Amino acid sequence: MRKIDTECVQGGYTPKNGEPRVLPIIQSTTFKYDTGEQMGRLFDLEESGYFYSRLSNPTTDAVAAKIAALEGGSGAMLTGSGMAANFCAVFNICSCGDHIVSSSEVYGGTYNLFANTMKKMGIDCTFVSPDCTDAELESAFRPNTKAVFGESISNPSLTVLDIERFAKAAHTHGVPLIVDNTFPTPVNCRPIEWGADIVVHSTTKYMDGHAAALGGAIVEAGRFDWNAHADKYPCLTTPDETYHGVVYTEKFGIEHAYMTKATAQLIRDFGFVQSPMNAFITNLGLESLHLRMKRHCANAQAIAEFLHGHEKVSWVNYCGLPDNRYYERAKKYMPNGSCGVVSFGVKGGREGASRFMSALKVAAIVTHVADARTCVLHPATTTHRQMNDEELVAAGVSPDLIRFSCGIEDPADLIEDVASALEAV
Repeated sequence: MRKIDTECVQGGYTPKNGEPRVLPIIQSTTFKYDTGEQMGRLFDLEESGYFYSRLSNPTTDAVAAKIAALEGGSGAMLTGSGMAANFCAVFNICSCGDHIVSSSEVYGGTYNLFANTMKKMGIDCTFVSPDCTDAELESAFRPNTKAVFGESISNPSLTVLDIERFAKAAHTHGVPLIVDNTFPTPVNCRPIEWGADIVVHSTTKYMDGHAAALGGAIVEAGRFDWNAHADKYPCLTTPDETYHGVVYTEKFGIEHAYMTKATAQLIRDFGFVQSPMNAFITNLGLESLHLRMKRHCANAQAIAEFLHGHEKVSWVNYCGLPDNRYYERAKKYMPNGSCGVVSFGVKGGREGASRFMSALKVAAIVTHVADARTCVLHPATTTHRQMNDEELVAAGVSPDLIRFSCGIEDPADLIEDVASALEAV
């Protein structure tokens, strides 16, 4: 098995003799065949191949294969955005009348997806604190629960999920654990090794790393036994009449049933695909991911240490600080570093946060995170502004929280920028 650094560079695509060394962009919607019978076998899932890029494309498939290798999964697929990946990951095994359990400390868009949008589709969600007691976690499950969802490092509260504990609870109830691993990336954390069954990413973030290409990814571990819980997942264990009665677990095994259904059904019907061009750009980012994550983490550690104890800073949250409540848990799940995002509060609340951000020169106020360039945002008035005060508290977002995403610039310049901006508070 190749090391993860090598997979970042060479995974997913191996050119044959005389073929392009760089992953080609197959910018075509359609693929030609000599006979209708050949194409018919593709539509019947009797053969693998390409016929329409809404379902699959050689460029996107190569990048998906690389991400699957990085996460240690049996397969993966790309989507048009991270939010599309989150929706597809859940909706692939849920329908009207079902229920999921989710950590309350998740990205604001994900919270709204589960709390409001999917509720309109008849799928309920119970939110629990990632630090809830075992009894509280147990009480969240219902007979119709189909999945558990959490973020390995939550955005923006930076809570480190106890993946092993949540996986154990999910499996006790015969449901898979879905983990959003966007912030640490597989370079720093591999949730499947700790019991996760499905991993999702916003590839828009560190995987691209340059704010150039929207995208998402879903990775299947390939080991959750859908057949053992066939009554819960008839969508995978009974005939799909939209594909001539195929039973996914029978035809593709537990290793590939989930991902095949997601591609054949959801991508076909919803069409939230990632374009070949965006996949190509994402792949360029992946080739340097293992190098960039080291710098992101080193810069975040430097900023966190500078902010810690500063007279104008009321609190700092970064799991790399020894007094952080998640320090030991982070060492367990991500011993080589976590991510490049630091959250903190400045004295003066919302007004102080506004003054601080307006005074920054190197860091930019943008609706983005996990970029090669340093970004800053005030979540309570941007990404989480749809939440009321009670929901904000549950999501770990205080009114004064500033999300500071360290890029890969020189750390001395970042510290100087922060120090200068704090003078305005």
